[in-house]
Amino acid sequence: MTPQPPPASPLAVETHALVKVFGTTRAVDGIDLRVPAGTVYGVLGPNGAGKTTAVKMLATLLRPDGGEARVFGRDVVRDADAVRGRVSLTGQYASVDEDLTGTENLVLLGRLLGHSRAAARDRSAQLLEAFGLSGAAGRQVKHYSGGMRRRIDIAASILNTPDLLFLDEPTTGLDPRSRNQVWDIVRAVVAQGTTVLLTTQYLDEADQLASRIAVIDRGRVIAEGTKGELKASVGSGAVHVRLREPGQRERAARVLTGTLGATVQLDPDPVALTATVDGHRTELGAAEQAARALSELARAGVTVDNFALGQPSLDEVFLALTGKEGPV
Repeated sequence: MTPQPPPASPLAVETHALVKVFGTTRAVDGIDLRVPAGTVYGVLGPNGAGKTTAVKMLATLLRPDGGEARVFGRDVVRDADAVRGRVSLTGQYASVDEDLTGTENLVLLGRLLGHSRAAARDRSAQLLEAFGLSGAAGRQVKHYSGGMRRRIDIAASILNTPDLLFLDEPTTGLDPRSRNQVWDIVRAVVAQGTTVLLTTQYLDEADQLASRIAVIDRGRVIAEGTKGELKASVGSGAVHVRLREPGQRERAARVLTGTLGATVQLDPDPVALTATVDGHRTELGAAEQAARALSELARAGVTVDNFALGQPSLDEVFLALTGKEGPV
């Protein structure tokens, strides 16, 4: 007997033609999403793209003006109470009381969620320990660093472990160390079975955490897939060139454009530039095209200090899809 394939993973979120209008502005303009349960799903887009508005509709904080949205099969309008019982939201700004201590915040929220006083204190201590905040448990939150505030925000969101956690730009403004700490927390939450829908302005954050990514611009999904699928959609390789002389960069860009037939991106480094190579559009593969480009640069008198062929980055994907340098 032929073995049967395993059943498809259930969907944590499913939307069809989801719309939200503010006055004459269609903040969300027909978004379709399918978020598998038990994963981190990334939503990328520039400011004003509609990411936060979409999250608020899924979390039942805003009523859609059109389309449908379901969370674990429950309609976010007709079954709003059932949806709220399975989700939690950590927004862009601290939601805890800054005049209370870390322990006081978590105990208060635990009591509001129905825990006994003893159970709320136990859960508070457990989360403060897990998030590296035990030493600051008795300090007022207004004296916490930005990274500590984000950690206690997430701790507050999982006092009752949600089936779906919305993280809306959770690391905005954090230093690299604090961002890494938040990333570790996200991974730990998912390992316990929670689905995470993550909106972020950091492309590397989506690259690190998300198994699938939707790119949203002007209220619409313009691309969706795994990181590999998105990178492949804009080319099978990226040529990274570092020159000896900054004055040769314009000539190098013209040579690469003519040789590869691709848009060349001038990197922040004044001697660096990047071009995407699509090995599927011509008879030559990506490696052969890159080798020919290097030969043409030498023929044009451009001195190259470093030349590498790699997979396109999410930054290059975002630039190709939206024409913008990246979500900011």
